[in-house]
Amino acid sequence: MSSEQKKYLRKIKVQKFKIISIQILIVVLFFIIWELSAKYGLINSFVFSQPSKIITTILNLIATHNLFNHIFTTLYEIIIAFSLGIVLGFIIAIILYEFPTLEKIVDPFLTMLNSLPKVALGPLIIILAGANIKSVIIMALLINLIVSIITIYNGFTTIDYHKIKLLKSFKATKKQILTNLIIPASYSTIISSLKLNISMSQIGVIMGEFLVSKEGLGYLIIYGTQVFNLSLVMSGILILIIISFILYKLVVALEHMLLKNRF
Repeated sequence: MSSEQKKYLRKIKVQKFKIISIQILIVVLFFIIWELSAKYGLINSFVFSQPSKIITTILNLIATHNLFNHIFTTLYEIIIAFSLGIVLGFIIAIILYEFPTLEKIVDPFLTMLNSLPKVALGPLIIILAGANIKSVIIMALLINLIVSIITIYNGFTTIDYHKIKLLKSFKATKKQILTNLIIPASYSTIISSLKLNISMSQIGVIMGEFLVSKEGLGYLIIYGTQVFNLSLVMSGILILIIISFILYKLVVALEHMLLKNRF
């Protein structure tokens, strides 16, 4: 490796370190300002709580063996909803791509379902599936599935038609075109769908837990609201933010792995 290459790599590492350091500093300053504002009455500590109270609440939840059960329940629901959403979305997007007439038929219905507030279907979901984890997963699936279908399908349709025509001129079958051109060329779109799907799954799971769950972080937030324990509410929100960050990083790691294998 030449000295210029080493210098360039060192510059990238320094830049990355600076970015991470600034991000950490922003988070630390945010919590310090929050704590001091609540302590000196600049904000209402009953409504907004404060970091010290949140830490105490989380430690109490750990001591009573409640916290990890709620976290694992929510994570389980998110993973199931995410997996079902991305697999079904991918399969349905392929079907719509292979059958353009079918896509034209269902397109307005997909648009209507996507714009429909899914929480409005909550009572119907509860009646059909019961007040249990199934209803939570169905709610999350309704939110993430349509988005996955539309995102992946749009990725398929942006492939250069001249490349498809070239493969057809070599007598390539539909399956060969799909597996050797359409899907590989849509890697970036599929990854974008994964990132979007994981956030949509989390939103759907929390909405479902608000409606029917007796455990999970959504239930914890609702329970805290009902008993006016705003520190419990803020603790649930903070843990959800941390989970969102971790899940996003896992998807980014998967993206790097797929792109590395691709090239």
